[in-house]
Amino acid sequence: MNYQAFLSKLAGNENLAAWANQLPDQIDAGLNPKRYGDLPRWQQALSALPELTSRTIDMNTSRVGARGDITPQQSEQLREALMGLHPWRKGPFELFGVHIDTEWRSDWKWERLKDHIAPLAGRTVLDVGCGSGYHCWRMRGAGAELVVGIDPTPLFVVQYFALQHYLRDPSVAVLPMGIEALPEKLAAFDTVFSMGILYHRRSPFDHLIQLREALVSGGELVLETLIIDGQLGECLVPEGRYSKMGNVWFLPSTATLESWLSKAGFKNIRVVDVAQTTTDEQRRTEWMRFHSLAEFLDPDNPKLTAEGHPAPKRAVLLAEKP
Repeated sequence: MNYQAFLSKLAGNENLAAWANQLPDQIDAGLNPKRYGDLPRWQQALSALPELTSRTIDMNTSRVGARGDITPQQSEQLREALMGLHPWRKGPFELFGVHIDTEWRSDWKWERLKDHIAPLAGRTVLDVGCGSGYHCWRMRGAGAELVVGIDPTPLFVVQYFALQHYLRDPSVAVLPMGIEALPEKLAAFDTVFSMGILYHRRSPFDHLIQLREALVSGGELVLETLIIDGQLGECLVPEGRYSKMGNVWFLPSTATLESWLSKAGFKNIRVVDVAQTTTDEQRRTEWMRFHSLAEFLDPDNPKLTAEGHPAPKRAVLLAEKP
């Protein structure tokens, strides 16, 4: 898992060069095998990937990945190595005919937002809580010059390197860290994505301010999060779990969320999509064999979670840093 080519690109960016000097230590801390006992096993799966030549790279199709010649023996070796990185949450991917059917159809989310956001061509992009980096690759496919994904989960970082093993694009990286690791008032990114993160934060305003400080003046925030139906000021704060998740803190109405963004210093705020999450978009698969959305809903009323709250509904909002 070598970031050297990416770090060289970062060092050549005047807004990110200073951070590039700090990153090696941050990466080492985020991939510390003493802290993450499964890391050696995941690295072993990574090292078992067969050496294959990618003839076609796909970043603009629903299944991000690579195509090329492969023998039946290599295909089985590839599939076994990738299965060693179970569970796969965000995707889908396809490598040399091996379809990684992830828990989330993340391509559906991308389709809902891609025509609303500012064109990514030539932009420097940050994806906060990016998972294994599916949307990072789609951003690069849309023309972004540099895509930095951050996620503190080491498994997702190893999964990213499994893709990078064949896609070989140093302009895309998934770093093992959360947003707290970013330098304060970095002001380096033209577009910042935060998708599926806000409701996990104990202080939504702190998160929104961190996102704003990562943007250049005039930069765009793409915010996707769980919401509820309601008026300005309405917000669900689950007393216990929400959809069997214990780390859900705030689910605002879209009007409330727009107010939060304004209070956090953003302008030109607008809602561009609202969609109910379905069991076709988030589901259990061979590549993610644990419980998924179907088990998180009321079995007698799928409009409610298992706890009786409104079932998951997500909104995409865009906003601009002054």
